[in-house]
Amino acid sequence: MKHLIKTSLSLLIVFFVFQNTSAQIKERSEIPDKYKWDLSVLYENVDAWKQAKDELAVKVEKLDANKGKLNESGEVLHSTIVSFFDALKDFYQLIVYANRLYDEDLRKSENQELTQQISNLGTKFSEKTSYLSPEILKIDPAALQKFYDDFPQLKEYELFIENIQRLREHTLTQEEEQILASAGLITGNPTTVYNIFDNAEKPIPKVTLSNGEEAELSASLFVRYRTVPNREDRAKVFEAFFNNYGKFQNTIGANLAGKIKGDFFYAKNRKYDSALEMSLSGPNIPVSVYTTLIDQINKNLPTLHRFLDLKRRMLGVETLNYYDLYTSIVKAVDMQFSVDESQELLLEVFEPLGEEYVNTVKMAFENRWIDFYPTNSKRSGAYSSGAAYDHNPFILMNWNDDYNALSTLAHELGHTMHSYFSNKHQPFHYSDYETFVAEIASTMNENLLNDYMVKNAKSDEEKLFLLGSYLELLRTTIFRQTSFAEFEWEIHKIIEAGEPLTGEKMSAIYFDIVKRYYGHDEGVCTVEDYIKYEWAYIPHFINYTYYVYQYSTSLIYATAFAEKVKAEGQPAVDKYYEILKGGGSDYPIELIKKAGLDPMSSEAFDLTMKRMNDVMDQIEEILDK
Repeated sequence: MKHLIKTSLSLLIVFFVFQNTSAQIKERSEIPDKYKWDLSVLYENVDAWKQAKDELAVKVEKLDANKGKLNESGEVLHSTIVSFFDALKDFYQLIVYANRLYDEDLRKSENQELTQQISNLGTKFSEKTSYLSPEILKIDPAALQKFYDDFPQLKEYELFIENIQRLREHTLTQEEEQILASAGLITGNPTTVYNIFDNAEKPIPKVTLSNGEEAELSASLFVRYRTVPNREDRAKVFEAFFNNYGKFQNTIGANLAGKIKGDFFYAKNRKYDSALEMSLSGPNIPVSVYTTLIDQINKNLPTLHRFLDLKRRMLGVETLNYYDLYTSIVKAVDMQFSVDESQELLLEVFEPLGEEYVNTVKMAFENRWIDFYPTNSKRSGAYSSGAAYDHNPFILMNWNDDYNALSTLAHELGHTMHSYFSNKHQPFHYSDYETFVAEIASTMNENLLNDYMVKNAKSDEEKLFLLGSYLELLRTTIFRQTSFAEFEWEIHKIIEAGEPLTGEKMSAIYFDIVKRYYGHDEGVCTVEDYIKYEWAYIPHFINYTYYVYQYSTSLIYATAFAEKVKAEGQPAVDKYYEILKGGGSDYPIELIKKAGLDPMSSEAFDLTMKRMNDVMDQIEEILDK
């Protein structure tokens, strides 16, 4: 059970306020039905859900009936896999209903009880099916081929079986697997230590701003104060914040080194050459995709440097400093959109993707797939859930009438269309899709929205706001996240080479990467000495392993697909549907290739950098007026 719910990777926070009529949060009963999702398509009521849950519980008890028998014949293996996926489909629908109901009102204990009941059933499900992968793994490939020949229906699940079998050489004996599992009690400790220290026990620095305000620089407040208008204040904020991490670089570094050693411990014992190879093996992504990303972004640093010089010009400063990077280059524009206006606008935005796409989005609006407004005790944020295979996906929003709400809806509709078309065109067992492609569909929609809004901007100020905001997205997502990915790779390589790794060495490595990316030696952007400690502030390095690169690849591929759609029209749209309709019918790299891009080539990067330069051309044209 890899993905219980298909949700957005990005946490797009939407504030819990109404801005159109009143700041008062309404009760759910006050919201017209057309703005609320309709869960009755899943189950008529809670009683119907409970009946379905009880029926599934009976099925779950029988899921281990063929335990120890999967190597007997293709027919036995086939019937076992069919029973597994039939039950899993029912389980997904049950959990979707329970979680959506819970998110409507977090106060209701009866809704909490439903989520607990389905969680308990999920535990039982996992216990009853835990034998499935290990037994499939042990089937000799020659015997498996005979199963396919003797029982052709089994071929329908060939990719599912292959996905388990390809990890054969990296899977240990049952006793060894138990030892590795037990090691998790130790290897998970660095993450716990960092989170406790960073969020609770690390001293919080304070600075006095030019207006006399004493600013306390917790992690959340740093995000606020790093954008203050006064430049000297920004310099003070950055220096105090990062030098505070510098005081603990060796402690935090020793902790991170311990986590990296744990990564290599698992990789080495699973017979991988590196932690990177092991991390990418799940979705079967070649290591060359990771290295290509780093190589191509380094090759395209002149485009980032052009943007930084443009930022310097727009800020009106002689020299750009690292502490200027979060200062907006454009004036905020008050753009208001009601839900109804946004629906009409997005139907026009998505026209380049064709009539079928637009009609499906229209169906989402008309058939109540979306829960729009914030209400008392409703879950915050936004997401898309498409795990109920036989029914439509659902989107949670917390609408507040601004451009961020519009952009978030476009993003989540991308996930929803991905789920809808994958569910429609793939059997259930191939309907789910990997994280590596999940953000392509959502980011494609954001690109289309930006193009539409720029084309229809009512003033140069509005156009500058849209173009400038988009440039910042490209810098922070493509270049910044890739610099993180490069740092993560470098520190892993040191441990894997058997060399010592200290916090001081991490700071030196990070500082070199940041200076190169931001053109410090070329005079593009001055990177202050204390920025070498910034790595200690980034929780992803300790909480995940080789994850952040996907932020960059998703935006790069989506931008490239958007550019191809603009240039080629319908033929590019038809290819793009290979991703939307593909689900998990092939490995993510192969789906991207079918859609018209080779991740190992420079094409996606070239198209993305061309778009970034085109945006800068438009900004300079307006400025030159």
